[in-house]
Amino acid sequence: MKIILFRLGQMLLGWGFVGVIYSSTDRWQGAGKLISPSAIDRWIPFSPAAIWLYLSFFILIPLGYLLAPIHRVKWLATAMQLTALGAGAIYLLWPTTMAYPVDSGTGASSDVLAALIGVDSPQNCLPSLHMALTVLAVWALSDWKRKLRTAFFVVWAVAIAVSILQLRRHLFVDLACGALLALLAGWLALRIKGARRYAVKGDAG
Repeated sequence: MKIILFRLGQMLLGWGFVGVIYSSTDRWQGAGKLISPSAIDRWIPFSPAAIWLYLSFFILIPLGYLLAPIHRVKWLATAMQLTALGAGAIYLLWPTTMAYPVDSGTGASSDVLAALIGVDSPQNCLPSLHMALTVLAVWALSDWKRKLRTAFFVVWAVAIAVSILQLRRHLFVDLACGALLALLAGWLALRIKGARRYAVKGDAG
């Protein structure tokens, strides 16, 4: 039970911090600069049905905290906090937006997409935190001794990335920048973790 509470507490510190930064910067930023779609964005057709894969992100992130090796859980929380700080700074200094398609569908997918649009920010596009956190969760879950499980999570992450583009919630450049930000934040979190371990050993010595 203590381990579960520890994992949930770290999820609150990491993922919860992302939510605070995301919502705060949305209120404080100015008008966003319109980003034009690339050839890749134009090649992938808009599809409201992608909403279900898109929302599976909200399953993948908790799994990152609940199933990752215990020694990676604090790292994951720290990496998410650093990612949020980096993205938040960009949102405030260079806010961005995009041209969103109008969905005239009437099915369940369209209804859920409409609900998402009602609560999501029309800005905070670049970098994509949806992509960044997906990368970090899969990083935490990856284990090359368990190749099949790792491949499953990688394929899931790729599917989420495609669904983001299909829904036109972000453009390809947003996803690329989000993934890059995640890699930089993850590397920095590893450095911080290593520095802390060194400091503790030094104090003990």
